[in-house]
Amino acid sequence: MTNKETVIQFYEKVFNGWDISVVDQFVRNDYIQHNPNVESGIEGFKGFLDKFLSLKPHMDIVKIAQEDDMVFVFFKCTLQNGAVNKVCDIYRLEDGKLAEHWDVVEHDVDKITPVHNNGLF
Repeated sequence: MTNKETVIQFYEKVFNGWDISVVDQFVRNDYIQHNPNVESGIEGFKGFLDKFLSLKPHMDIVKIAQEDDMVFVFFKCTLQNGAVNKVCDIYRLEDGKLAEHWDVVEHDVDKITPVHNNGLF
């Protein structure tokens, strides 16, 4: 399985399936986190997921690309309450598992009126 395929499966099972029980299949124990609100390590990530998945998110991947050990995912994240976020996640994979993560998030883009007609996604 390619790194890109691994990330797609991770999104479907964990983020869209709301299943924390499969995280060990996808994430290394020594997972390095660059989001300032999430602790490093698999247990820190599971702590984040416990709270985040209670919001019942759904990720619609718009674009995904792989270069060497890096996977870049651009997606629309819709929460159960209707809030929509625009997100780009960047992962470094090692031995077929997520090893490191960076992200860029625009919150509540559903409340923004663009000054153009290009779309947000």
